[in-house]
Amino acid sequence: MKSFFKYVLATVTGIVLSVILLFVVGLMIIVGMVSSMSADKEVPVSDNSMLVVDLKHEITERTVPDPFDGLDVPGLIFTKNLGLDDILKRIAAAKDDHRIKGIYLDLSMVSVSFASLQEIRDALLDFKESGKFIVAYSELYTQRAYYLASTADRVYVNPEGTIDFRGLASQTMFLKGTLDKLGIEAQVVKVGTYKSAVEPFMLDKMSDANREQVGSFIGSIYNHFVGEIAASRKLSPDSLFAFADRYAVRNADDAVTYGLADGKKYKDELLIELKDSLNIDEDQDLNAIALTRYQPKAQPAGASVRDRIAVVYAVGEIVSGEGDDQMIGSERISRELRKVRRDDKVKAVVFRVNSPGGSALASDVIWREVELLKKEKPIIVSMGDVAASGGYYIAAAADSIFAQPNTITGSIGVFGLIPNLQGLYNDKLGITYDNVKTGKYADFLTTFDRPLTADERNILQMEVERIYDTFLQRVADGRGLSKVQVDSIGQGRVWSGQQALDIGLVDRLGSIEDAIAAAAKKAGLGEYRIVTYPAIKKPFEALLGNTTDRIGMWFTQRELGEHYRHYEQLKMVLQLRGIQARLPFTMEIH
Repeated sequence: MKSFFKYVLATVTGIVLSVILLFVVGLMIIVGMVSSMSADKEVPVSDNSMLVVDLKHEITERTVPDPFDGLDVPGLIFTKNLGLDDILKRIAAAKDDHRIKGIYLDLSMVSVSFASLQEIRDALLDFKESGKFIVAYSELYTQRAYYLASTADRVYVNPEGTIDFRGLASQTMFLKGTLDKLGIEAQVVKVGTYKSAVEPFMLDKMSDANREQVGSFIGSIYNHFVGEIAASRKLSPDSLFAFADRYAVRNADDAVTYGLADGKKYKDELLIELKDSLNIDEDQDLNAIALTRYQPKAQPAGASVRDRIAVVYAVGEIVSGEGDDQMIGSERISRELRKVRRDDKVKAVVFRVNSPGGSALASDVIWREVELLKKEKPIIVSMGDVAASGGYYIAAAADSIFAQPNTITGSIGVFGLIPNLQGLYNDKLGITYDNVKTGKYADFLTTFDRPLTADERNILQMEVERIYDTFLQRVADGRGLSKVQVDSIGQGRVWSGQQALDIGLVDRLGSIEDAIAAAAKKAGLGEYRIVTYPAIKKPFEALLGNTTDRIGMWFTQRELGEHYRHYEQLKMVLQLRGIQARLPFTMEIH
């Protein structure tokens, strides 16, 4: 009888848990359907309002409709996603919106790369041309947050807070020790003195060449960073360099003393000042609308405007096949480029590239479509945070290339990495393999349970050198340079956008809007519509298409926290296939 009740209790518990799970999933589906139907619903904005700009969420190139946005389920957190495209559009719209009187920058958390920060910063500076105010406030400003805050008319910091201002540092994670413990040998073939993608798998610190290139491009980014802040805050760059070198700004008093902040305020004091700026009595509520909820009415281009400029987004690592919104699939992007090439309404194309590279073969497949497109209509590349290695490969054939001063680009070089898992299988797991083959090379690259032979390594090295030679030729043809010139600035070396301009790898420094304007000019267009490719899935489609993957990733990230990136990099090592044209390392600048 005791066992009977135990089994009954277990059954009831299972049924209850199943019902709860089905309820949650059903709720998510309903929310997804509602989101799909109401995605374009305009949120009312009161007169005399203030736009609240915070960047606490992950910022992607484009806003990807998410059925979980704003969903409130106990124990689960879903954050609102807003892409760079919509951030820029909404700030631009607020400039001309008579209901919006100013911007409040809530910069308590900013996790955006420098080139995207540049685009947002430039949009804020353009907003100021309207004569409307910008006020920035935070308890603690990171250096990225302060880069945006420095555009404000007034920068305030909590009296017990601080502004982090100590210079930029780059940190690279090395996995050789982990691989050694696992019994995995990273067998490497490469071309390029500076092609350091393989270093984390075979060294425990930077090589001299890698240290040289990182020091060079991070120095370029830092000089631009300081120069922009100095101009906005009316300080000399030399004084800012000195403050950072001495770590002089360590608290709120220091920030005010050295001119990085205009005052110290608690939040209640800030709210009083904001009300004063909006001519609101202290006992009234502020009319504030979050950037994520601000949806200005789209300005119709007019029925007579037939001509279009297509913006084709290529975001993420480059792989063969379809890919998705965060991974550049050669089939998918090639298909989109063919589509706009054949569309008579599309008169010019902006190719937005934000990629650290990936498969050399997939990169060449995309390059071919760019080359064909250029023969029929103008194509301008706009580089995002990174357009390096394969990311540069697919950009090289364009008519013109735009980058931000702090874009990471170049890295013209290739490598192959073949893991030898013999130590893991034999020594750690006790697994052995044996085989029968019909020829000397029959099992070449089909098994990872043994080291490469000398002949196999030579074959791989020749293939890597052949692909590098092709890469050089693609860049030489696209940029009007000789292969010798490209090789001298190639060798896998990474450059900042400013450096790339100086050595001829890009044509202009500017935003995606600048690239669109250049495309319109080259096509001779006065009026035009902007259309974007590939099409983004609607929220309900996204819900049905990748719910399992997203939930799995969410739980993994929750368990591993900041160590999730280590897991991702190790997984990437084990999944690498073919010759790679990839950014030379996983790097953090902070």
